[in-house]
Amino acid sequence: MKVGFIGLGNMGAPMAANLAAAGHEVTGFDMVAPCPEGVTPATGAETAAAGADVVVTMLPNGDILRSVAAQIHPAMAAGAVHLDCSTVDVDSARAVAEAAAAAGLSAVDAPVSGGVGGASAGTLTFMAGGSQDAFDTVAPLFEVMGQKAVHCGEAGAGQAAKICNNMILGITMIGTCEAFALADKLGLDRQKMFDVVSTSSGYSWTMNAYCPAPGVGPQSPADNDYTPGFAAELMLKDLRLSQQAAEAADADTPLGQAAMALYETFVEAEGGKGKDFSAMLPRFAGRHRTG
Repeated sequence: MKVGFIGLGNMGAPMAANLAAAGHEVTGFDMVAPCPEGVTPATGAETAAAGADVVVTMLPNGDILRSVAAQIHPAMAAGAVHLDCSTVDVDSARAVAEAAAAAGLSAVDAPVSGGVGGASAGTLTFMAGGSQDAFDTVAPLFEVMGQKAVHCGEAGAGQAAKICNNMILGITMIGTCEAFALADKLGLDRQKMFDVVSTSSGYSWTMNAYCPAPGVGPQSPADNDYTPGFAAELMLKDLRLSQQAAEAADADTPLGQAAMALYETFVEAEGGKGKDFSAMLPRFAGRHRTG
């Protein structure tokens, strides 16, 4: 396919490079980042989008997505697909899909899970919203960039799935870190804690696959001084999106609210910015009971 790719940061660059390596004709644009190997640089977003079968966007937030969509939709050929892989609010995803339809285009919102490592390895999971026809059109790109793509429903469904998933992830990581910190204070060896919990009812992805304790379980960011695989500030972004959606939908999410508040404190007041979201463990380990 002829692919335009807008947003070549830590996630977008390896995704675009994988598409180019697979034989797709990829033209890329980013305000700051350079194009990766195999990707032809464009002078602007509109230029990257012109004549493309699919235009992929990987952008920081909903406001920027709306702005870029307004730039590229008039430049895209009728029938082309706008594939947005950003993680944004559901309302922005739906607004962009409506704008695409008005311009004679299709749109798929398909945020990803798997982090920078998954983007580089081509093992991302995509959660997609949009029509079945549009999903089928971009499915070959999912096969290159990821290991799994789930069609979750109509426009906005991909974003809904992503923020619900990451609300669970944020809550679970906090619980895992709290439990390790409690185990420390009770004199329980961290490896013994892992051996029990990882094969018992406390089993979870945050314990078994992404353990926040250094030297315990499979290799994880904890073993690299919490250098981000998934940064704490990105978890905070997703938790804020979940609570924005919960407020709009009148959903009661007290643990989601509590997780958001804890990550806000960690990122904004306790030096957590730039660390992996699992760095909540040393944060809890160094604290005393407050109430």
